[in-house]
Amino acid sequence: MASDPQIATELDAQYRTLREGAGLLERSSRGKLTISGSEGAEFLQGQLTNDIEALEPGDGCYAALLDRKGHMRADMRVLRLAADQIWIDTEPETIATAHRHLDMYRIGRDAEVADVGAERGILSLIGPRSIELIGNAPLGSEHRHAVRRIAEQDCVAVATDSGVDLISSSDGIPALIEALIDAGAEPIGEPAAELLRVESGRPRWGRELDERTIPQEAGLNERAVSFEKGCYVGQETVARLHYKGKPNRHLRRLRPGGPVEPGATVSLGDRQLGRIGTVALSPAQGRLALAILRREAEPGTEVTIESESGPIAASVEEIGA
Repeated sequence: MASDPQIATELDAQYRTLREGAGLLERSSRGKLTISGSEGAEFLQGQLTNDIEALEPGDGCYAALLDRKGHMRADMRVLRLAADQIWIDTEPETIATAHRHLDMYRIGRDAEVADVGAERGILSLIGPRSIELIGNAPLGSEHRHAVRRIAEQDCVAVATDSGVDLISSSDGIPALIEALIDAGAEPIGEPAAELLRVESGRPRWGRELDERTIPQEAGLNERAVSFEKGCYVGQETVARLHYKGKPNRHLRRLRPGGPVEPGATVSLGDRQLGRIGTVALSPAQGRLALAILRREAEPGTEVTIESESGPIAASVEEIGA
C-alpha cells in the first residue's frame, strides 16, 4: 500500500491535471432512468422541482424529487434527449427511490419509466482541455448536450460545470476510455474530483444532502427550483420558505485549523449546529469542509469541530465568497 506522502503526491498531480488539462473519471455507478412517451415531460413537471416542460431537445437541468413536506428524496440531472425521451441520472443511493416513485405515479399517462443502469455508462472529462478532447465543438452552458462520434460510437456529450460528461453504451466504455487517454486525458480518482466539488461549494447526496434537507437550506433554489411553473410534490413548503420564511439551516464552507473528519460535530459555544459533510485538503486553498449548519453559523463566525485530538477551531464562509 502506498504511504500517505505518496498518496498526497498522486492527489496533487491529479489536481494539477484537473486545473490545467483533462482528468478522466468513470461514473457508470450512477443510477440511470429514461422516461419515454408523449406525456413524459408533462408528467415530470408535476413530480420534480425544476421546469421540465420548458426544456427543448438538447437542453437539460438540475432538479430534485421531494416528499410532500418539501424534504429531498433525490437530486438528479435531467436531459431532454428528444421530444418524447428524457434522461435522468442520480446518485446510486437514490436511484431505487426515484425509480419507484416515478413508476408509481406515471399510471394513466403515456410515460414509460425504464432503468437503464446496466445498459449505459458515464465518463467524466474534467478540466479546461475537456472540450478539446472531444473535438472542440462547444456544447454551451451546463446541461446542454449533443451527440458526438467518438471511438466509432455515438455518445451523448453533456456540458458540466467543470468539463464534459459522455454517456454511451456500457459495452462502449472501454473503447472510449482508451481513445480519450490516447488523446491526452489522464485517469484520476474520485478524491481528486471531490476536491473541485468542495472548492466550488456544491453539495452532494450522502455528504451534505439527505432526506432531512430542504433545497433552500443547501443553496439549491437557483439551480434546481422553478418558482414560475405549476404545482409539484413538496411545492408548498419550498414556496412558503422562499417567499415568507428563513431557513433554519444553511450550506456553509468551513476552514478548519486542523484535520477533521466527515460526520464530526460542529458547535458554537455549547450549541451543536450540525455535522461535517465533506472534508478536503486542497493544494490551492488548504483545509476545507462543507456542512449544512444551523443559522447561527453566520459567515465570519468562529466555530469548533470535534476531532480525535480535541476541538478544532474553524472559520465559517458563505458559499461563493
